[in-house]
Amino acid sequence: MSSIDEIKAVGIVNSLKDWPQAKQFTYKPHKARPQDVDIKILACGICGSDIHASKGNWGELPLPRAFGHEIIGEIVAMGEGVDSSKFKIGDRVGVGAECDSCGKCWRCDHDLQNTCRKSKSLYLSTYDDGTLVQGGYASHIRVNSKFVIPIPEKLKTEHAAPLLCGGITGFRPLLSYGVKKGTKVGVYGFGGIGHMTVMFAKALGAEVTVISRGYSKKEYAMKLGADHYIATSEEGFESKNYDTLDLIVNTGSDFDHESLTKVISMLRPDGRFTFITAPPAGVKLELVPMFYLLNCIHIGGSDIGSPKEIEYMFQLAAEHDIKPMVETFDISEENVTKAWEKVDSGDIKFRAVLTGYDKFFK
Repeated sequence: MSSIDEIKAVGIVNSLKDWPQAKQFTYKPHKARPQDVDIKILACGICGSDIHASKGNWGELPLPRAFGHEIIGEIVAMGEGVDSSKFKIGDRVGVGAECDSCGKCWRCDHDLQNTCRKSKSLYLSTYDDGTLVQGGYASHIRVNSKFVIPIPEKLKTEHAAPLLCGGITGFRPLLSYGVKKGTKVGVYGFGGIGHMTVMFAKALGAEVTVISRGYSKKEYAMKLGADHYIATSEEGFESKNYDTLDLIVNTGSDFDHESLTKVISMLRPDGRFTFITAPPAGVKLELVPMFYLLNCIHIGGSDIGSPKEIEYMFQLAAEHDIKPMVETFDISEENVTKAWEKVDSGDIKFRAVLTGYDKFFK
C-alpha cells in the first residue's frame, strides 16, 4: 500500500514528568491493513485531552507518544479495501479521536462506533500487533479509512481541525436530544468546546444561553449568537432562571456539587444535563437522587461522535459558515511546548492549532 515505513513526530519521549517539554522522535507505523490509508498531515488541533494525557492526569502511558486527535491532512496511499468511491489520493480529510473499532458489535452495526467497547483512540491505545497508536503531532498517520472524514472544500484547514474532537463533542448532545428551532439550550462553560457548541446550537435553531462564572466572556458569547448570558457568580442566578432550559451541555471539566446543582435546577421537568468532558482521574461528583426525582431531571454523558455524525457536523458547519476561533502555531518542539502551556493556562481564545507541517517535516 505505502512506502512510508517511518514517521517523524513531536511529543513526550522519556517520561510524562517531562511535560511540557516536547521532543522530536520517529516511529514505525503498524503494518498496513487493506482498510488503511496513509495521510500526510497538514494541521492538528490541540485538545484539552492532549494536555490531560501528556501531563499524566489520566495515568501513565507507554512512550514515546505523539499527541493530537484533531487531524487534517491529504491521503497519500490507500489499501485495496478502501472505498474508492468515497476516497482518492490527494483528498483533504480529517481524523478525530477514534481511529478503530471492532466493526462487528451491535454498536458498530448501528453507527455508534464511538461507544464500541473495543474501540481504539488516537494516542491512548495500542494496535493488536503491539504498535502504539500515535497522534497528529507527526508528519503522517496510518489509520482505518472507516474513521476518515471528507472535509468540505468551503472550510479552511485551521477551522476544520478543532471540529474533529471539540466540535463533535459539543455537537453530539444536541443531536441526541433532537435540538431544533425553539429548543432552549444552555451551554455551561464558554471556552474551546463551549464556543463551538453555541454556534452549532444556533445553526440548529435553538435559543441559546451561555452559563459562565463571570461576565468576562459575555461579549464573545453574544457575538457568536448567544441569546442570553448567565454568570454563576451572581447571587441567586438560578432562582431568576428556573424552568428556562430544556438541555444543558456541560463543556467544562472543573465543577463542584453546589454550583452544579444550582445550574441543573434551571432545567425544565424532563430536561437533560449532559457531561461531555473528562476531569482528571479520581474526580467524583456527589448526586442526590431525590433532587433529580422530584424535578424529573435526566443526567448523563456523551462521548465524541460516530463517523456518520461527524460527517453531518461538517456539512452543517459548511452550510452555516461555522468557524471556530483559533490561534495557530507552526509545529516544532518549541512551539508545541509553548502551545501546551498557553492551553493549560487558559490563555487561548479559543482553540490552538498546529500548522506549518511542511516546513518542519521536510
